[in-house]
Amino acid sequence: VQLQASGGGLVQAGGLLRLRCLLSGRPFSGDTVAWFRQPPGKEREFVAGIFRSYGRTYYGDSAKGRFTISRDNAKNTVSLQMNNLKPEDTAAYYCAADKSLILSSIRNANAYNYWGQGTQVTVSS
Repeated sequence: VQLQASGGGLVQAGGLLRLRCLLSGRPFSGDTVAWFRQPPGKEREFVAGIFRSYGRTYYGDSAKGRFTISRDNAKNTVSLQMNNLKPEDTAAYYCAADKSLILSSIRNANAYNYWGQGTQVTVSS
């Protein structure tokens, strides 16, 4: 089982990026998949999640109204569209997946068994 995150980079404030998480090793259509981020010197923070095959989406406060999570089960990918980026969005972004996670744990990083390697997002002011 492998998760591979990509799409990070350097962007100016107000710009946009699209992160992708490629999941491989088994079918992931029934998994809950989420994005977390970790700014330098801070704890890992929930950004957005999509719950199992139901497709319901959930967002952290910092992402609401600016970020959109989506999945393409045929391609085993989950994307995070990030618009109107701010310098405070600067962080390493990680995708995570778990097939047994319950809804109440979707924002809990410890509830996920599988993690990608992270992709760096840097937003300049």
